[in-house]
Amino acid sequence: QVQLVESGGGLVQAGGSLRRSCTASGRTVSSYNRGWFRQARGKEREFVAVITKSGSTDYADSVKGRFTISRDNAKNLVYLQMNSLKLEDTAVYYCAADNNAVRSIVAYDYWGQGTRVTVSS
Repeated sequence: QVQLVESGGGLVQAGGSLRRSCTASGRTVSSYNRGWFRQARGKEREFVAVITKSGSTDYADSVKGRFTISRDNAKNLVYLQMNSLKLEDTAVYYCAADNNAVRSIVAYDYWGQGTRVTVSS
């Protein structure tokens, strides 16, 4: 079993930055793909970014160029640096881990509890 715990959410003004982190425990996840997803109120959960076990990254078009995902395998951590935040980035953000999943939400086995990011005008 893998437990994922997120931190770094909160309130930020539009144009500002936040860094989210997600730590894993219970099993080393250096061989897992690590993803970030988000769910805005009244909308379905959507893919944000992923970093694979080999270090390749992929982003949703809506965040490309503004968000950066990275990982520290020695600490079982994954980060999501969010810059130039927009009102539409307001959502509950979830980290996820899986041996093979990339963009597919249903393919991920392990999920964090989710923490809210609110972008204000």
